[in-house]
Amino acid sequence: MTGATPPGLLSICNLQGPVGVEDETGVAIPKAFAIEQNYPNPFNPTTTISFGVPRAGLVTVKVFDLLGREVATLVNENRPAGYHTEVLDGSRLSSGVYFYRLQANGYSATKKLMLVR
Repeated sequence: MTGATPPGLLSICNLQGPVGVEDETGVAIPKAFAIEQNYPNPFNPTTTISFGVPRAGLVTVKVFDLLGREVATLVNENRPAGYHTEVLDGSRLSSGVYFYRLQANGYSATKKLMLVR
């Protein structure tokens, strides 16, 4: 492990080393921003999107079509540090490929998802 865990926090590790910490209340806090691949993928009509933010702040998770048009906003609010999960309901969307993007505290990442009817 590189560096000590601050007092009052517990390390969360996998085989590659520490991936986050847990505070005294049991809330897991990631060491870095992350957005996971949605599941299931492909999906019909709902899918789950999980992401982690290491510090509190404004978080947005938006879904775009292939032309870059915003088709859904899942999150657009201040969120505490930790791991979060949102569900996308694609019942009003057409079959096809979409992208979802996490933006928070200067971080941005995009992943692809597919809706199949």
